[in-house]
Parts: sequence; structure tokens; C-alpha cells
Amino acid sequence: MAAPSSGGMTVDELLALPVAIDLDTANRALCIGRSTGYGLAKTGQYPVTVLRLGNAYRVVTSDLLKLLGVGGVGPVRPPVGTGEGHGLCA
Repeated sequence: MAAPSSGGMTVDELLALPVAIDLDTANRALCIGRSTGYGLAKTGQYPVTVLRLGNAYRVVTSDLLKLLGVGGVGPVRPPVGTGEGHGLCA
């Protein structure tokens, strides 16, 4: 079992999250109460980007992981010295 992260979820739980999550799950990861989380989202002050889809709020998991410093989330770089077929222009 993984040690708990600084939020309310373990690192393994955070890494197993889908691409986008509901606001309640993001609140749990950040140890933010439901009312506080929804209040921050409504005023545009939530610590990561919140998408409003109809009546639902969604948080992009990669933004949340970056904020928490979990999983080395960042741009993927191609391996050095892979030779031809990399699809990049010189």
C-alpha cells in the first residue's frame, strides 16, 4: 500500500484517476471541503483549471497532478538518439 500523499488520497489513487474528474474527487485530493471547493470553482479561484460542462464541474487530472507534484507529469520528450522516423523536421 502506498503512503498517503499530502492530500486526502494516496499516490496510487491519484495516478489511477481518469483524464478528467469531478470536483468532489479533486476536492478530496486537495483536502478541500465540498462547500469551499464549489465556492472556489464558482468564483474562478480553484487552484487548478475547472471546466464547466452544463451543470457539472470537471478538473483535468494532469493539472491536479502537477499541482500536487505527483507522477512526474509534464511534456513527454522523445528518447535521444532514436534515429530516423521521429516525425520531427530538422
